[in-house]
Amino acid sequence: MPFPDSAPVRRVLCFAAHPDDIDFGAAGTIASWTDAGVEVSYCILTDGDAGGFSEQQRPGIMGLRRDEQRAAARLVGVKDVSFLGQPDGFLEPSSEVVGGIVKRIREVRPDVVMSMHPERNWDRIQKSHPDHLACGEAVTRAVYPASENPYAFPELAAAGLPAYRVPWVWFFGGPGHLENHFVDITGFEDRKLAAIRVHASQHPDIEAMDATVRRMLAGNARRAGLPGGSSAEAFHAVGINTEDTIAGF
Repeated sequence: MPFPDSAPVRRVLCFAAHPDDIDFGAAGTIASWTDAGVEVSYCILTDGDAGGFSEQQRPGIMGLRRDEQRAAARLVGVKDVSFLGQPDGFLEPSSEVVGGIVKRIREVRPDVVMSMHPERNWDRIQKSHPDHLACGEAVTRAVYPASENPYAFPELAAAGLPAYRVPWVWFFGGPGHLENHFVDITGFEDRKLAAIRVHASQHPDIEAMDATVRRMLAGNARRAGLPGGSSAEAFHAVGINTEDTIAGF
């Protein structure tokens, strides 16, 4: 089975629990894709209403966070941003959530589905917010078997959204020992950080956040064996349909 870089990527669909999750996990990779003409779509599963750091932010926080995500997406070349509106902090891989994810997969029909990881990272538990884990589990259930099963969610097929087999899932934010694919994003660091900074409602110390992200990217590059001064994003890339991936690409 070809590894992700050996097959052309034309469409990518990214799922995340909260606004800003994609930007921390994959915005550099996404910017490199859109610059190369790849169509990238985002789907945010929760409404983000549990975010922020002050009572003054509470009124209108959901609308603010959606606006922040749309603006951050534009900085890395993404125009298609949708929201499922599940309650922040209480996301579950329910049939409703899985169905919403299947709907987006069948609409976009991506070459790569990108998602938060369903497994907890014990080295840095902050990566494993319960909503993150639920996002990963719901996306995994949607990718297999629901999206490719013509008898799952028959109302979608009736509405003109037939079954679709996803070739690849790239997970971010999971346990480091599972990361098997690194993307060199050297030269895209500033755009990634600019996208993260847009989420100002979530970051009381922008400079500290900036430094932390740069250290993380440099550490990924070292693990990937890239030259000094490089930056990388790390993924757990999983091939879903081996024979179909070879034939389809």
